Amino acid sequence: MNSDDLKLKALLRGNRPAPVLPPRFQQNVWRRIEDAEAPAKSASWMDALAALILRPRFAFTTAAVLLMAGVFAGTLEGRQTARHDAQMNYLASVAPYSVR
Repeated sequence: MNSDDLKLKALLRGNRPAPVLPPRFQQNVWRRIEDAEAPAKSASWMDALAALILRPRFAFTTAAVLLMAGVFAGTLEGRQTARHDAQMNYLASVAPYSVR
């Protein structure tokens, strides 16, 4: 490198403009960081539960639990319907005129 390059490099380093920051910029930055890190106060326990369930790591588990609950409820309802139909068929075969 020659001396002209060194002079130019020194001139460019010394000529960096410093941006003018708004008043209390640093205080506002720290306040926003603290607000972001502070735990959110939920309005109710349902909001807290919804926030927990909707997290990506719990989404699959939530969907699987709801699916299994639906299968269980459907199975119970199907058993009750099948039992009722079987009782009506038996009653119709034993006393055909009593079933309306």
